[in-house]
Amino acid sequence: MARALSFLAADLGAESGRVMVGRFDGGRLSLSEAHRFDSRPVPLPDGLHTDVLRIFTEIQRGLAAGAQSGEELGGVGVDTWGVDFGLLDGGGRLLGNPCHYRDCLGSGVLERALARVPRAEIFEATGIQLLELNTLFQLLRLREREAAELAAAGRLLMMPDLFSYWLSGRPVNEYTIATTSQCFDTRRGDWARGLLERFSLPTAIFGEIVPPGTVLGDLRPDLAADAGIARLPVVAVGGHDTALAVAAVPARKGRDFAYVSSGTWSLLGAEIEAPCIGEASLAANFTNEGGVCGTIRFLKNLCGLWLVQECRRGWARGGTADSYDDLTEMAAAAPPFRSLVDVDHPDFAAPGDMPARLQVFCRRTGQPVPETKGEIVRCALDSLALKYRHVLSTLEGILERRLEPLHVVGGGARNRLLCQLAADATGRAVVAGPVEATAAGNVAMQAMALGHLGSKDLAEARDLVRCSFEIVTYDPRPGAAVDEAYTRLVRVMAP
Repeated sequence: MARALSFLAADLGAESGRVMVGRFDGGRLSLSEAHRFDSRPVPLPDGLHTDVLRIFTEIQRGLAAGAQSGEELGGVGVDTWGVDFGLLDGGGRLLGNPCHYRDCLGSGVLERALARVPRAEIFEATGIQLLELNTLFQLLRLREREAAELAAAGRLLMMPDLFSYWLSGRPVNEYTIATTSQCFDTRRGDWARGLLERFSLPTAIFGEIVPPGTVLGDLRPDLAADAGIARLPVVAVGGHDTALAVAAVPARKGRDFAYVSSGTWSLLGAEIEAPCIGEASLAANFTNEGGVCGTIRFLKNLCGLWLVQECRRGWARGGTADSYDDLTEMAAAAPPFRSLVDVDHPDFAAPGDMPARLQVFCRRTGQPVPETKGEIVRCALDSLALKYRHVLSTLEGILERRLEPLHVVGGGARNRLLCQLAADATGRAVVAGPVEATAAGNVAMQAMALGHLGSKDLAEARDLVRCSFEIVTYDPRPGAAVDEAYTRLVRVMAP
């Protein structure tokens, strides 16, 4: 048997970050949490910012905690959410507090950009779903503000690239996270410099692109000494958390499956070999993001459990600290499909009083207004499951094939009510798990990059995940109520 190794996965999400220890014995993988911390953005007078220095300090604490596992450490990799970035000067110093993507929402910058370059031409150049939060539009907003940091920038690093640079000293742009930016030409595999020039954005700040699984070098000696680590390779694992979550989908080789990476966001899509860029993809606002091992993640980015998370935060501010499990139990007891919302409506994008916003939407569309916590959460979960059906139907129409089963990975896989509703709504089996898909994908990519798996074949990594974690299958329950509810959802989604 191969010697056991532990890999450290720094996994940063929209609400919290953690450093996970992934123990690999050559046949199975297990995960444990070494350190968890708050990663929510900080509101400042000039907007919403990611507190990168505090997060990096927490990553260092996680390294020290992981080193106390007592086992040999094989490597470390960082993944984060997409689109956000830091700007560095010519000497590699960070210029200001990085903006958080939610600060861009509602700014109107997307509409102003489309007045300059048509939607179809942006999509043709990048293959990426047009969202106001994308890196391209964040940069345009900085240019509109005549931001000093953009004028002084010598380099742009996406968020996982920034942390990997601070860990290893090597500043590069990893492929999967670069593709989320809408500054990248997915067909050519390089920055979309022609598009950037049309927007009068500096192209010199976009640097070397490396594939997922690139070993960047060893952990900086000062950081290693502080953590009590002799030597630790730093791996650019696949910086986008969704790329790693999809890498950990426990699918069998050769099967046509769909997936949902379910957390604050839901990313529903399929794995394809080459970008799918055309009129149908543009009309449906689908995206072609880079995956690991030469794959393309053809998907649509949907609001996920954000609605429930914001409701819970609002109720907590009012003095009631219900757990997610408590809220799901209340929702399960509430009447099904009574009130439905378009989870991606702009009214729900920004932080705020989410229960009130859901109620206003239902009142405005002539539906029963959910009053209790159970009714409000049930409204959000019913609507999300039915939105899965809508997007899956569109996806299958574009790809001209049926996709089954529907794999649900990430935090949403533990929500049994949502998984069953997704099976009922889509009419196909939902295979849920692993919950810690991103961390599992992070560790599997490190093991692959450093030669601890038998090959660099994604199928082997998925076999490892399938035999290592609990996977639960939910079969659809037939019922006319789902079809009627879906018809109502499509009606409330109409502009």
